[in-house]
Amino acid sequence: MPHSKGWRGRRDERTSTGDSIGRVVDALLREPAFARGVVIGRLAADWERIVGPRLSAETSPVSLEAGTLVVAASTGPWGAQAGFLAEEITRQANRALGRDDVRAVRVVVRPNA
Repeated sequence: MPHSKGWRGRRDERTSTGDSIGRVVDALLREPAFARGVVIGRLAADWERIVGPRLSAETSPVSLEAGTLVVAASTGPWGAQAGFLAEEITRQANRALGRDDVRAVRVVVRPNA
């Protein structure tokens, strides 16, 4: 059976007893692979508040790995603008998350970001 990144080598214990969906979801959200996606989802939901309406229309958060937030920009000039504002984006992203998960911002240019 194929496995997603981060799930290789898992040996979950199978039981014949049922669990509530809430308990299952809580356990999944503690998994690192899911937790990373939740953080990006929170940043994406607050992106306009984090970077402002103009920049949010031309950029988006892509990933957060080892404290580095990767931001996709639609063009080089918008990427340069996001890079110029990297410290402010770091501060506002951490404020939105309520913790200091973001330590750096790396900007990549991807048309249709």
